[in-house]
Amino acid sequence: MDLLSHALLGAGAAIAIARPQEMRKAALVAAGAALLPDTDAFIRSTTDPLLYIEYHRAFTHALIFIPIGALLATMLLWPWLRRQLSFGRCYLFAFIGYALHAPLDAATSYGTHLLWPFSDARTAGSIISVVDPLFTLILAGGVGWALWRRGPAASRVALVLAGLYLSLGAFQHHRALQAAADLNAQRGIEAERLMVKPTFGNLLLWRSITVTNDHIQVDAIRPGWFGPGRTYAGEAAPRLHPQDLTSLPPDSQMAADVDRFAFFTDDLLVHTPGEPWTFGDARYGMLPTSIRSIWRIEVDPQQPDAHVNLVTDRDMSPAERQAYMDMMMGRPTATAPQGQ
Repeated sequence: MDLLSHALLGAGAAIAIARPQEMRKAALVAAGAALLPDTDAFIRSTTDPLLYIEYHRAFTHALIFIPIGALLATMLLWPWLRRQLSFGRCYLFAFIGYALHAPLDAATSYGTHLLWPFSDARTAGSIISVVDPLFTLILAGGVGWALWRRGPAASRVALVLAGLYLSLGAFQHHRALQAAADLNAQRGIEAERLMVKPTFGNLLLWRSITVTNDHIQVDAIRPGWFGPGRTYAGEAAPRLHPQDLTSLPPDSQMAADVDRFAFFTDDLLVHTPGEPWTFGDARYGMLPTSIRSIWRIEVDPQQPDAHVNLVTDRDMSPAERQAYMDMMMGRPTATAPQGQ
């Protein structure tokens, strides 16, 4: 989730239990602690582009790390606040802020290592986008009103509304998944795996990913709020299994990087259309009907001992933006034929 939402959620939860005279300091401590897990974003390498995506949302987001992270946040903040807060109270608010970070991230589709070091599996509920303005606005309104009025009621209401919004996301996820399964049944496709993920900033339009052994199909699903929804047929591309790249020596650095990226993508690597040595993460695309992914790796079989190149692509053409808005509004679109 975005940094602002994390900070507001931590601050709101701290305000909800704080004494009136310590509300502002409690909000400050919890918000600061809620941001601390994302310092793992600074784990980068100028030579290894995959290091960042391996360590982001890793050990700093693990449930077992929460007491340690809260202690680090307290040690950073308490010296500045010791005249207003005891060490114990400061730790309590830091614990609240830090503890809420990873579960909120786990509600998104990116995936979070909640069970590190006992499991490498990523938890991804896929019930909310990594940025959702309405969710953030709910929290901001509650925290702002509570601090202005110096009372916890508004913050508590905002926390309840935020929880209901996440529940709505879970409901929409279920409806989108059922619509995707129905679309596959119409096509006569028996999926090995089927998943849906919210598109950027909303719970209305979803990206479905249908996985078979040889191909990955993406479609757009608009469950709507009431009544029947709409589906938009998308693109398909060959699925890449790392062992299929026989042109790379198995013990080479580039082969190892392909394995690392495949693990990160949950084994959902696809060939990028028109780029035979570029492989993308099929889970994410700016346009839900496009197989072209937000991030891709470029492989050079002539340099097997080098690292792969990681490409990030968040651009959309005017036609793609129009198609996206058409799908958001439930209208037919020229670039993504209506599925049903």
